[in-house]
Amino acid sequence: KMAGSSTPWTGSAYLFLQSTCKTIALPALYESSQKKPCVFKALKLALADSTGSMNGVDLLKVHCSHPHLIVQLKFCKRENCRQFLRSYREGALQKSLQSHLQLSLATTVVPLEVELKAGSEHLDKMLKDEDHCLECIYREKPDRLPDEEITELEKGLKSLTLHQSTNNNVAGKDCSSLNSLSRPYPPQGSSLPTQLTFIFQGQQFDNRTITPDDHQKFAKSVSKKWKQVGRSLQKSCRALRDPAIDNLALEYDREGLYEQAYQMLLRFIQCEGKKATIARLIAALEENSLVSLAEELLGLHSSEDCS
Repeated sequence: KMAGSSTPWTGSAYLFLQSTCKTIALPALYESSQKKPCVFKALKLALADSTGSMNGVDLLKVHCSHPHLIVQLKFCKRENCRQFLRSYREGALQKSLQSHLQLSLATTVVPLEVELKAGSEHLDKMLKDEDHCLECIYREKPDRLPDEEITELEKGLKSLTLHQSTNNNVAGKDCSSLNSLSRPYPPQGSSLPTQLTFIFQGQQFDNRTITPDDHQKFAKSVSKKWKQVGRSLQKSCRALRDPAIDNLALEYDREGLYEQAYQMLLRFIQCEGKKATIARLIAALEENSLVSLAEELLGLHSSEDCS
């Protein structure tokens, strides 16, 4: 019999992940200091999708056992575990993992094979018997606290989520390093992989990274033309390729044009990292006859709404 109402319900399970694409090795990606935060974030967001909450399931440890990435999970509520099992059984968790990995790693589709175990029990063989799966998971008590490494990654992801929640956003779609988990804007003055300066209206400007102030001014002033700017940026930004822009329009339709524009540029910033430069944004604005907004971002005149 499982715990009564007076006793906390906790259980543990192991999620086995393997890419069926020969060029994508999940353990190798997780062992990379640059890719680890991206893989972790994809895991965390997919698990949040499966339980309906960022706190629905805890990650205790991620094991690299080639060719598998093995994730030890801890459930603190039976209903969260039940929701997770349904998502897993219906294939929603697998699809969510594939989608988040694709976005986080800025790569093509990541085909996955998944397997779920609790102790010696292979839960894939008994998924239709939900209560029995819950019993198996409940019997396997978590034998550890989250690894120190997991704790640090959680802190980084939490910082990003808190930042974006102030803008009615969900957790971010991409990252390139642990720093970008805690701060989506690359530091100004950092080394740039593209040209150091660019020319606009006959003047030379430093090709700095896009700042939070740029971001807000753009979202406030671009109005209905945000999609046109997004389509200009998508030529060199994989994260904005179809159907990403139309999806953003639908997802943030209720929030209005400001939020739609904000989310589009946020996607660009997070995907491109240090390559999300003001020169690229100015070029996209010029291409769509938004010269007044370009001038505002470069400080050539006082703030005005762009027509």
